[in-house]
Amino acid sequence: MKIEKRKTKEFVKRYLLFIISLFISALGVAITKKGGLGVSPISSVANIMSLRVTSLTLGNWLIIWNCILIAGQMLILKSKFQWIQLLQIPVSFLFGYFTDFGMWMVSFIRSDFYLLRLILVVGGTMVLAFGISLSVIANVIMNSGEAFVKALADATRKNFGNLKIFFDVFCVLAAVLLSLVFFHFKIEGTREGTIIAALLTGIFVKLFLKITAKPLNQILV
Repeated sequence: MKIEKRKTKEFVKRYLLFIISLFISALGVAITKKGGLGVSPISSVANIMSLRVTSLTLGNWLIIWNCILIAGQMLILKSKFQWIQLLQIPVSFLFGYFTDFGMWMVSFIRSDFYLLRLILVVGGTMVLAFGISLSVIANVIMNSGEAFVKALADATRKNFGNLKIFFDVFCVLAAVLLSLVFFHFKIEGTREGTIIAALLTGIFVKLFLKITAKPLNQILV
């Protein structure tokens, strides 16, 4: 009885931490977006679409993009797709709503100077990385982007890390192509901030994991 109670308590803690990690990650995306120099690679396609179809928010487009990635997983894995992974759908909606709320939270910030924009990009990347590190520690549900790459890795038996790099590059190139089509051969929404986010996110995640993994794992169990 005590063991079951302990497992239930750990289950609740891990999902609570995961929800917190979603909010922090979404806030990181919002802060980076506020810098106006591009967003992280995984969010770049949704960012371009939000600039083109302004009737839908960035959060709305992130929901759509994540659901497309979930559908992609189902097509890749077919019968091997685990139906528990459909939990990624409500997670995608939650992340989208959190992103829009984050956009509202940072709406008061003025980014008139280039240096301030860079600070927002780096700061937003740090916040995003912190959220990702918390989701890794929570260890309950993968986000749709990482789950899509894992599906590719499982189906092709290729290295996950190499495919993650390929997928990030694909997202950026797709965003650039969409921008050229939608904005009369101009690149919008994908700039140096996207490159900064791509280069720094992994570094920051590793740093935060070193700092937070041990104390948080002690709390979770």
